[in-house]
Amino acid sequence: MNEIYRTEAGGEEVRRRYRSALDAWPVPSERLTVPTSLGDTFVLAAGPEEAPPVVLLHGACSNALTWQGAAPAWNRQLRTYAVDLPGEPGLSTPARPALDSDAPARWLTEVLDGLGLDTPALVGASLGGWTALDFAIRHPDRVSRLALLAPGGVGPARFAWLLRWAMLRPFGEWGRRRSAADVAGLDPVHDREVLDELSFVMSEFKPRTEKLPIFADELLTRLEMPSLVLCGARDAMFDSLETARRFRKRVPRAEVVVLPHAGHAVLDQADAVRRFLTGPVRV
Repeated sequence: MNEIYRTEAGGEEVRRRYRSALDAWPVPSERLTVPTSLGDTFVLAAGPEEAPPVVLLHGACSNALTWQGAAPAWNRQLRTYAVDLPGEPGLSTPARPALDSDAPARWLTEVLDGLGLDTPALVGASLGGWTALDFAIRHPDRVSRLALLAPGGVGPARFAWLLRWAMLRPFGEWGRRRSAADVAGLDPVHDREVLDELSFVMSEFKPRTEKLPIFADELLTRLEMPSLVLCGARDAMFDSLETARRFRKRVPRAEVVVLPHAGHAVLDQADAVRRFLTGPVRV
C-alpha cells in the first residue's frame, strides 16, 4: 500500500477512518469485494435489490464517502453500487490503470460483470466522471443513463490552482485545508467536516499526477444514452464552460446545467440527479 501513501502507518490510519465512517452510513448497506485482474475492488451496495441499478464513481483523492449525503434521497428508488476506484484512498487495490489506455474500461467491465450488472446507469464525479465517460464511449450498449458531475476529459484542465497549492503547502494543516477549499470550491466554515477529512487524507496520500486525456469530438458523439452534466461555473480544475459547450454541441441527448456559484465539488445536487435517474427517458 506504500506506493499510494507516504507511509504504511498513514495508509492504515486513512483506511481505519474510512471504515469507521462507513459504519455510520445513513441507510442499510452491504460491503462487497469484486475480484478483477487489477486486484480486489471494494463496492458499497445499498437500496432495494429489485430497483434500477446505478454505479457510482467518485473523484480523485476520495472514496465512496462522496455519496454519503445523497444516499437517503437515492436509495428509496435506486440500487446503488458505490465503487472505490483503484489507486485512490479507499479499500480497493492500489494499482493504477494507465489512463491513456483501455485499462480503466477493462477494469470497470470486470466490476460490472462481477456485480452481475448488464446496463446500469453510471454516475461519476471528476476523475470518476472521466472514467464513466471513457467506459460509455467504449461500451455505449452497457450504459442506460449517464450522470456526470464536473467531469474531466472534456473541458481543458486548469493549472493555476497548483501555484496556490504550492504557496500554501508550507503552512501545514491550515494550508492543506485552505488549498483544498480553493480547489474544490468549498466554504471553510460550512464544509468544515469535509475539508477536515480531505486535509487529513492529503497529508498521507500521494495523488495521481498524469493528465486526464481529452475526448475528441467524434468520441463524444458516441454518447447516445440520456445524459445529465452538472458543472460549476467557478471550477478551478476544469474549464466548465467549455465542458458545457462541447456537450451541448456533440451530445444531443445531454441535459447540461452550469451552476453559477459552484466550484469543482458539485454538492447539493442529489435531488436533480435522482430525478434524472428515475424520471422518464428523454427522446
